[in-house]
Amino acid sequence: MAPSVESPPSSSSGWGGLIASLAIRAAVNPRVAVDLLRAAWAFRRRNWWRQPPFLPVPDPAYLRWRMYTAYGDEHAVPPVQDVIRFARWRRETMHV
Repeated sequence: MAPSVESPPSSSSGWGGLIASLAIRAAVNPRVAVDLLRAAWAFRRRNWWRQPPFLPVPDPAYLRWRMYTAYGDEHAVPPVQDVIRFARWRRETMHV
């Protein structure tokens, strides 16, 4: 029997499901909320106010690259726990 190959993490409901899950976790835990907001702000596209949708969201090309380097698939959607763990790590390591 051939060894199984793990597929990259993904959510069946995609990015919308990830954002909804993170919002719920943030509503329950204020520390998580602060960590997630700070991480999201750090990932915002430069000069986001100059081009539509005029929201501080990550550049799609940068986000694809981050997913590729983290999960080996540029279309991967990270698990909720990975995002929370990264936001906490960022706070503890960078003291932000």
